[in-house]
Amino acid sequence: MRSRYAAFAVEDEAYLLRTWHPRTRPPRVGFEAGGSMRWTGLEILDSAEGSAFHSTGTVTFRARYVDGGRAGALHERSRFERLDGAWVYVDGDVYE
Repeated sequence: MRSRYAAFAVEDEAYLLRTWHPRTRPPRVGFEAGGSMRWTGLEILDSAEGSAFHSTGTVTFRARYVDGGRAGALHERSRFERLDGAWVYVDGDVYE
């Protein structure tokens, strides 16, 4: 989860697509050219499963950002699956 947050922060589309499950991966991430969004912090709120003994896991997090001078946060419960030995992002539920 932390590596994907960092990849969003530096707009590393290749890494994000590589760590996204092929079943749910979009053709591209779609960063805004010249966008004003800046990620400012990540807080892991909860995690379940996801150990070496599991094939699935979840991470609930809050990622803070500033966009156009206004602060905001993305609060999500993300689902991950192990694919060929690596954890990949499947999808998530966004909370308001």
